[in-house]
Amino acid sequence: MKKLYFAILFTNLTGAVFAQTKKDSTINMNDVVINENRFNTPISKQNRNIYVIDNITIAKLPGRTLQEVLQYANGIDIRQRGAFGGQADISIDGGSFEQTVLLLNGTKIIDMQTAHNMLNLPIPVEAIERIEIIRGPAARIYGINSLTGAINIITKKPTTSGALISTYAGSNFEKNTDGNGKTFVGGGIQIGGVLSKKNHQHSLFASHDKGNGYRFNTGFENNKLLYQGNFQIDESNTIDALFGYVKSGFGANGFYASPGDRNSDEQVQTTLASLQSKHLISDKWILMPRLSYRYNFDDYRYFGPTNLNAGRSRHYSNSFSAELNTTYKITSGEFGFGAEARKDDINSTSIGERNRDNLGIYAQYRTQLLEKLNVNIGTYLNYNSDYKWQIYPGLDASYEIANGIRLVTNIGTSQRIPSFTDLYLNQRPGNIGNENLAPENALQAELGFKIDRGNFNFNANYFFRNIDKFIDWTRTVTTEPWQSNNIGDLQTNGFNFRANYNFAVAEKSKINLHLGYSYLDSEFTGINSQLAFKYLISSLKHQVTNTVDFRYANFSVLFATRFNQRMSGPSYWINDIRFSQSVNKFTFFLDAQNIFDTTYNEIGAIPLPSRWMSLGVKFVSF
Repeated sequence: MKKLYFAILFTNLTGAVFAQTKKDSTINMNDVVINENRFNTPISKQNRNIYVIDNITIAKLPGRTLQEVLQYANGIDIRQRGAFGGQADISIDGGSFEQTVLLLNGTKIIDMQTAHNMLNLPIPVEAIERIEIIRGPAARIYGINSLTGAINIITKKPTTSGALISTYAGSNFEKNTDGNGKTFVGGGIQIGGVLSKKNHQHSLFASHDKGNGYRFNTGFENNKLLYQGNFQIDESNTIDALFGYVKSGFGANGFYASPGDRNSDEQVQTTLASLQSKHLISDKWILMPRLSYRYNFDDYRYFGPTNLNAGRSRHYSNSFSAELNTTYKITSGEFGFGAEARKDDINSTSIGERNRDNLGIYAQYRTQLLEKLNVNIGTYLNYNSDYKWQIYPGLDASYEIANGIRLVTNIGTSQRIPSFTDLYLNQRPGNIGNENLAPENALQAELGFKIDRGNFNFNANYFFRNIDKFIDWTRTVTTEPWQSNNIGDLQTNGFNFRANYNFAVAEKSKINLHLGYSYLDSEFTGINSQLAFKYLISSLKHQVTNTVDFRYANFSVLFATRFNQRMSGPSYWINDIRFSQSVNKFTFFLDAQNIFDTTYNEIGAIPLPSRWMSLGVKFVSF
């Protein structure tokens, strides 16, 4: 089987080399502009290791949720407890799931209870314009918790009015032999509408997904609502508004305390709201204020819904944030300044009543020192009511060796503040927090180069990162509860590359090839070798992501391959495919996920779905 996989990869690469000789068959790609809250930079001129998944690719991938889309991104580690958009942890380049910051249109989605719920978002994939993945410490750009990187989800701004309706159903054709004996099935429906006028645009999406899971007690029900409004007051002033609500319920068999939690379930509700604007004060000066709010309710029932008087944890958390960013251009370059104030509080049966405040101040300057040398330097000054003052500087630079070939380097620092769960959780005998935890700090240096030749893109990077006071949940014997601790310093050497090539083989036939690879070599210093770790030992060591996308007229097929080898446990290949056919405004699709029926898990001993088939249809008129 491995020979087959490598043959596929070899065919992709040799096909790209062969096709490159056809000078008349190139397809020009748009140079996406990355919005870093203060500076806007075309991705071809970026000094950072940034990977973009655009809406065209998202529409072709064999997945219907944000979690499923992100699992095809090189360097991203999605560790799912529940499939079909259920709970999943996300990390970048070997970090923990709380060392990555998630943003929605630049607004940070930080859950100070636990990052387990960070991906509980009301965003349908049809509303996503692109996903920007920024690798490496990014405190001077995005602030706290961007220890190993950031993921920014950019939603679409509609230009035409219309409607959307989409529905699907799927099954693994297996029966729930431990439960009611019924066949495992799942499905959903999504509706949406867009109103686009000259000076204002509105979009509204609602979805409902439900299924009985893929093994005993893994059933789910997800309901989502999203509103977006964009207002152009005049040529110099714009306002963007967003409101979202999601309610998720799922069987939590084996999620946190296997095997005793066989009947557990969990309910999570999240409300998001943001209001941001952009004001062109002059040709040189731009102001960008932002207000945001996030409410999250997490109800975990160890004994399931039949016994709510014991083993139950309820968490109510609120986060308020206000930001002001500005840029000012001068003859020699551009300044960026920003300030943010954040207030987090929680009322929990197992954490208690807690609150804390955070203040961050940003300063950046970028300039073209020489004709081909670009430099971006900045710092982030942070005050936290628990941990007081800290400062995190960084520097990026790039040099254009030749047209479309750029050498890039950066060095940066960042932090991760312990969550309320890390500090105060009391779920004996399962998990207990540690009030004496110190923040994690990272220093990373990176060197790489980029080739951007229209229809061919290549990025290769090497980095070294040191994280001191790394936090993990540990214990020495299985009869003890897991406890959060600063366990030592983690040093990581990493190498990664991405290659993308697209070409036309005929007038109506196009092929797009993508291949990514990441390698991580991590080593701890100052660690107690007698400890057992809850999350660390399953970090990725080797990762391959590969897609082959063929399109003929209105028919397309995308084959996706993922290979993961973790620091411990077996390696595994996962292969997915989507066939889609467009007829006027309708698109019919057939997804086959895990087509070779691989047995694998990403967290603990939780098995993920076997081969799963889905059939769906989508109508879009905007």
